[in-house]
Formats: sequence, C-alpha cells, structure tokens
Amino acid sequence: MPTEIENLNPNVYSKCKERLITKEEIDESIADPFDKREIFDLIRNINDPEHPLTLEELRVVEEDLIKVHNDYGEVFVNFTPTIPHCSMATLIGLSIRVKLLRSLPPRFKVTVEITPGTHASENAVNKQLADKERVAAAMENKHLAEVINQCIALKKAHGA
Repeated sequence: MPTEIENLNPNVYSKCKERLITKEEIDESIADPFDKREIFDLIRNINDPEHPLTLEELRVVEEDLIKVHNDYGEVFVNFTPTIPHCSMATLIGLSIRVKLLRSLPPRFKVTVEITPGTHASENAVNKQLADKERVAAAMENKHLAEVINQCIALKKAHGA
C-alpha cells in the first residue's frame, strides 16, 4: 500500500438524510424484501482507507448505483473511485463486499464492481473482486483483514 495519499484534497459531499423506519419493516411477521436504500445504508458509512471520511461523503458509493433482485438473491453494487488511478480501489471494493457478505443473509450473491469508465484498471479490479478464492485469500491475510475491518467498523460520532 502506498505511504503517501494520492488524492490530497478530495471533493466532500453532504450525506443524505437518515431513512425513516416503518412499522412494517420492524414487524418480523411481514415479508420485507431488501431494497437499494437498505443496501446503501449498510455501505454508506464504510471509512475511506486514506481519508477520515466515509464512502458516502466522497461519493464513492451512491444509492443510484445499487441494484437488488430479491427474487434471484442478487445484490449488485457499483462504486466510483475518487481518481482514475486510485490504488485503493481493490481495498475499497473488498471492504464493500465483505461488509455486505457479513450483513446480508447467505442466500444473496453479492457483486461489487467499479462504475464503468471511472478507473484505469477497472477490468483487473473487477476480476479480483469477482474471484471468491482471491477474496477469501485476501481475508486470510492478517494485515489486509485488519485494514478492511477498520474500514467497515462504525466510527463513534464526535463527543460520543
């Protein structure tokens, strides 16, 4: 991993409002399919590996770049690195994938890819992220697993 920050001054965007939870969503007796907002809520607060910002604040993840097919058990997430040569793209994609695999029921197939046309090595990164054996091997690497766990850990709010 590089020791110097590649994108020293990234654009920072405001966060969207919290989603209101309905009675139906809380009621366990009512079937409630996953939607793209629920998936977004799971990944929006993942921490960027280079900045003290979330992927939502950097607009790396956006609700409009998520697709959910409950009938087929599929979740598809596109993410957009902040710069076209971002060396952290694979780490960010792994963080998104691991967070979703840990959070969703096992019936879901999770696909995480770079938004087309936004990264110089998108095909190579997408290939790595789609390879279950490579993802499993990455999580067996103690240092890499620790970095991913730090990215997906919820940070405490200031003053908390």
